[in-house]
Order: sequence, then structure tokens, then C-alpha cells
Amino acid sequence: MTEKQGVTDPASERLRRWRLVLGEGRADGTGHALSGRDAAMDGALTALYGKGDRPQPDRDRAAGLGASAPSVARWLGDIRTYFPSSVVQVMQRDAIDRLGLASLLLEPEMLEAVEADVHLVGTLLSLNQAMPETTKETARAVVRKVVEDLEKRLAPRTRAALTGALDRSARVSRPRHQDIDWNRTVAANLKHYLPEYRTVVPERLIGYGRASRSVRKEVVLCVDQSGSMASSVVYASVFGAVLASMRSVDTRLVVFDTAVADLTDRLDDPVDVLFGTRLGGGTDINRALAYCQSRITRPAETVVVLISDLYEGGIRDEMLKRVAAMQASGVRFVTLLALSDEGAPAYDREHAAALAALGAPAFACTPELFPEVMAAAIERRPLPIPDAE
Repeated sequence: MTEKQGVTDPASERLRRWRLVLGEGRADGTGHALSGRDAAMDGALTALYGKGDRPQPDRDRAAGLGASAPSVARWLGDIRTYFPSSVVQVMQRDAIDRLGLASLLLEPEMLEAVEADVHLVGTLLSLNQAMPETTKETARAVVRKVVEDLEKRLAPRTRAALTGALDRSARVSRPRHQDIDWNRTVAANLKHYLPEYRTVVPERLIGYGRASRSVRKEVVLCVDQSGSMASSVVYASVFGAVLASMRSVDTRLVVFDTAVADLTDRLDDPVDVLFGTRLGGGTDINRALAYCQSRITRPAETVVVLISDLYEGGIRDEMLKRVAAMQASGVRFVTLLALSDEGAPAYDREHAAALAALGAPAFACTPELFPEVMAAAIERRPLPIPDAE
């Protein structure tokens, strides 16, 4: 078949795609030449992925980006032209990892050229201590854009799920008249319907609690800020700000490595929270949990969420005893191995099994699932744990 009226021969299209995947050189084996936009796309891919284990006979494909800020800036513009945003983000991440371009992000003009996403925020936070003052305002603007996008996506569902959970957990069996939940009351008493009077006799009243008048639930987010948890730190900061905006939830955010930092007073601005973290370093989960435990005032109304890959650098047995003690006092304890879109992380399986034996199973959680996890924790019902892969 040949191209007719804009319809491409399927065989030719397959060769084109394989040619873009394999790159230029005799080894590609397709015999398909690229031109125009396809050639430009190939050049952008070559600059990043051209360096292979074997030298290319036709030309050096590794000469693409180097450490030149102008060439990187042009390349960033090219990939935004030729690829969708999701692909651009992956390529940027690969460029930082493969070619050591993180230092270039310390230049304001370079930051303005990148496609901002959660992973870029994590990289910027890891560079925070080395960042010159001329770059920090640009970096904050990049981080704020990502945070605001996340809040728009995650906040409505989170508030809806938790508001429902708080209402259900607050319902009482002897409500005052103004606190009666009439919809649920009628539904619960349909068996007492009197057809001759065309009415329902409400033998059992169901009422709302008075959540708006006092704080009834306490949530403690205890977040590991070691380097592998960068995305989780970003999402936890956003969720912490959303939870803190709800009057019925008293929220505390604690981040830790070998030291512990309480960032609760910054929860009105998750960007401040993020720049208050210090990604990298060791891990002392036991010390962090000791701090959280010391701040709990109403155990039966408290949910503690530990977000960590569980690679403990502190005292393992003490950590487990502390979790058991909190649960015995009435605290609902939840362990998330990651709070991100990246799937199951690397984690300490021995510690995860030990927590599961205590009735606190550890699992990875996506941002979309987190509101359901929190709602279940607040209502003290089984957690919606994803199936293990």
C-alpha cells in the first residue's frame, strides 16, 4: 500500500517508529530515512539517549547536551515542541539522572525553561541548601505552580471524603431535634411505615454530631524526608495543607531524617513547608514517632500516618514497641510506604512484616487513594489496601 489522501501505509509507519526508537546508524536495520519534524524529534532523543554501550559507526550520538546551559535550554524548548507534557517530564527526569544536569537547575533562566512536575520539585528541594539567592525566588515560583495544580486536583475529593467520614463518625443515637439526620432516619425506619396514616414512625433517630463547634479528630502526618521519599514529601505537604484547612481536623505535620522537624505552623502554605524540609540524610523513625507520641492528647480520636520506606537507622525494637503502645492507647496507626504515583517502592520488608503483625499493615498509596484511606482510618473501618502486585 502507498499513502493516499493522507492515509499512511501501516508498514511504513511501523518502520518510522522503529527508526525513532533505534536511532541513527547502521545498527537500526530499518532503512527508513527521517526528515523534517521526525528528524528534529530524532535529534532531541539522540541528545539524551544517544550514548550507548557501543560506539556508533556513523557519528558520535553522545555529543548532545553536555553541560552547556544554552544547549540544554534549546533542547528543553525542542522537546516541549515535539512531545506531550507527560513525555517531556520523563525526558527531563532522565536528563537530570543520566547527564548530571541538576547543577544547571541552579540558574534562574534554566528553571524558567523546564516543565514543572512533582519530580522536578523533589530535585529542587534536594538542591535547596546549595541554591543561590538569585535562583530561590524562581525556584519558589516553580514549586508554587506545581503545588497549586496538585491542590486543585486533590483538595475537593479529599474534603468531600473526610467530611463524609467525620459526619458518619459523629452521628449519635439520641440527637436533639436540630441535629437529626432526617434522610438516614427515614431510611432506617421504613419498616415502621403505617399505610393507614401514610407516615413512618421514627422509632430510631439518627443524628449528626456537632463537628463544626469543636475539633474532634487529630491527624498526625509523620513523613520520612530521606532522598528516596521526595515525591511523598511533596504530596504529604499538599495533603497536610488541605487537612489543616478543615475545622473538624487538627492536623500536625512532622518531617524527619535523623532529626525531627515540626512544620505544623507552616501548613497554611505548603510551599513554605516544602522549603522547610531537608531531603537526604539518614533515617530515625523511632525518634520521629517518639516526638509524635508526645504530642498526642486524645488517643482515641487520633490517626497517625507514618509515610516511610521503613529503612530504619534508629532502634528497630523501640520503634515497634512505640507503634504497639500507640495502638493500645486507641490511636489508629497507618503506614504508607510511599505517597506517590510511582507504584510499589523499595522498602524494608522485615519492618513492614513486623508492623503488619501488630495490625498496622504497610502499603504504597497513590494520591488518588489517600482520601479514601484517611476516611476509613477516621471511621475505624478496614483500610482500602491495594492488591499487591
